Amino acid sequence: MKLASTAFDNGRSIPRKYGYKARNVNPPLSISEVPDDTKSLALIMDDPDAVKPAGKIWVHWLMWNISADTTEIPEGRVPSGATQGKTDFDETKYGGPAPPDGQHTYLFKLYALTKSLNLKEGSSKEELRSAMKGHVIDTAILKGKYAPIAHRKTSE
Repeated sequence: MKLASTAFDNGRSIPRKYGYKARNVNPPLSISEVPDDTKSLALIMDDPDAVKPAGKIWVHWLMWNISADTTEIPEGRVPSGATQGKTDFDETKYGGPAPPDGQHTYLFKLYALTKSLNLKEGSSKEELRSAMKGHVIDTAILKGKYAPIAHRKTSE
């Protein structure tokens, strides 16, 4: 399974407009090579460079029950039928990059699942991960980097 974006290459800088303090819209994502036996997809976007005091990684976006035949998540849109969870911004929607200190890495992790999940809107990352346990067929990861303007390299 593959996850990519037309807005940035894997491991490269996420454009500014996708930042929390900018337009705060999700970047376009393209999905391919989903296993045939997939019943639904789930997506977790987090920032492993931002660890909260309890040792938890900062959550930027949670979404599940994405149709298995989805090939694209357009910019600023949620696929029809998908459900979103609560982020660490205390919101139930995409929360873009917002590093407080220098460049951070952001991971978009896509999961192919053997079933649809019975989770209510606003569920947490822990609840999502628990519901997915034992049902993950495949995963794909897209990495992006983002830094506040003061910390960006002049070549970006």
